[in-house]
Amino acid sequence: MLVAFIGTHIPLIVLIVDAAFSAKTSPKTIASTLLITLLATLSGTAVTLYALHHLLAPIVLTSKVLRRYLQFKQLTPLPTNFEDEVGTLMADTNRTLQELNEIIQHLTDYDSLTGLPKRKLFETHIQQAISNIGDRQLALIVLDIDGLKNINSTLGRTIGDLLLRKVAQRMITHITSGDILARFGGDEFAILRVNLTRTSDSPVVLSNRLLESLSEPFYLNRQTIHCAAKIGITIYPFDGTSVDRLLQNADTAIHQAKQQNLNTYQFYSPAINAQLKRILAIKENLRYALSRKELSIYYQPRIEIATGNLVAVEALLRWRSPELGVVSPAEFIPIAEETNLITSIGEWVLHNACLQNKQWQQEGIAPMRMSVNLSACQFKQANLIEMVDRILRDTDLDVAYLELEITESLLVEDIEKAIATLQKLQQKGISIALDDFGTGYSSLSYLQKLPINTLKIDRSFVTNIASNPSDAAISKAIVSLARSLELNITAEGVETQEQLAYVQNQGCDEVQGYYFSRPLSSDRLKDFSANYRLNSQNN
Repeated sequence: MLVAFIGTHIPLIVLIVDAAFSAKTSPKTIASTLLITLLATLSGTAVTLYALHHLLAPIVLTSKVLRRYLQFKQLTPLPTNFEDEVGTLMADTNRTLQELNEIIQHLTDYDSLTGLPKRKLFETHIQQAISNIGDRQLALIVLDIDGLKNINSTLGRTIGDLLLRKVAQRMITHITSGDILARFGGDEFAILRVNLTRTSDSPVVLSNRLLESLSEPFYLNRQTIHCAAKIGITIYPFDGTSVDRLLQNADTAIHQAKQQNLNTYQFYSPAINAQLKRILAIKENLRYALSRKELSIYYQPRIEIATGNLVAVEALLRWRSPELGVVSPAEFIPIAEETNLITSIGEWVLHNACLQNKQWQQEGIAPMRMSVNLSACQFKQANLIEMVDRILRDTDLDVAYLELEITESLLVEDIEKAIATLQKLQQKGISIALDDFGTGYSSLSYLQKLPINTLKIDRSFVTNIASNPSDAAISKAIVSLARSLELNITAEGVETQEQLAYVQNQGCDEVQGYYFSRPLSSDRLKDFSANYRLNSQNN
């Protein structure tokens, strides 16, 4: 440090030495003068540095506090023992940081749209309640608003946000002291109820009140909006003893509620949880079932009563999953429709069924109709006609040997559009069959308008047709109606000789069911065709 100091003061030293020699001063005196000068200069510098350090200390401290807050969100109070402008600055900085921290904390913990606590703060309240509740119970109620996405897309997000605020306001009117109402985001709200001592405090009572209140119309910007809700309920400690478990089980319950009618609530149960886990597993595995070649097609024969000939087969989709085993179509078909996977799967079924039919013909099997089911998603496809044309062209199957099956539910949404689509298909020479007839609610009103060739009597009417007068009367009426419309009539689910005799006497044209055969693989259907024809000839 001394060397550095001397180096910076060389001009001054040279000047002193030069002046001393000019005055013929002794070397000893010159050295003393230099030493005194250096010591005085060092002392002055030290005093200056000390003063600067003292003056800059509050600024350095304030900088450290600000840096710590910005980096770690740690709020360290600044000392306020300064009485000058520095003290005032530090006091103002303290207040500003405190106010800023409160604003940031509020934005973090509370929803800006409704002013309600967010999920993280709500979870903190649940944990505190669990810690303090002892051996008592508490209820967690999660509420989901139906149709918010559609409202946002059709009426705009401004209306959607206004609806959420109004929903929050209505919910607030039904909570009591001690309840915590929160918004989880999107269309989901939650209520923590810690007081369940009285019957009026029951989560069922609260849920019914909420559902009734939210079913009343909302009047927003001169528009009337109706919405519905689903509610999932979990009870501590029966449905979970941790925050995560209670919330997870509430989600499970609300998923089950969504499978029910509008405006309903559902308590959590292990059975529901197992069911939903299976649904999720089916959804996940079904996405890859086609690419992994896990799907196959089985074929169930349809026999013409008058001749005993095999005249058609119905293509039925089957799925064997390495993880789930054999999954029933009753389980995975609705999920395929819900996830829209049915579009690609349905096209695959149609293509392979037509290809198989053509291959059978080339192998010498008598030509027959291949009946393939169309889902609602497929039927709504804009390119349905083009897809069918392309598959028939690619497989080289004569259009006379393709039959498309539709259900009543597929037609209800837009009957006129459905009729137009069916007419285009029929004009190409494709047969149309109406499946599960009699299970709908408006069949008779539109049946005469539909361009169909075959009417299939649902198996539910065939099962007890010989013993149940009501089922017999319904099947007789269906047959009479189909006859008047000159339609081909197929009875499904024929399993006994007695049932066969009855539908034959009623005037059905074709039968299908276990009495003749279960659904068969392509190879076994080929064997069935050869053996059945041989047996028929022998008889």
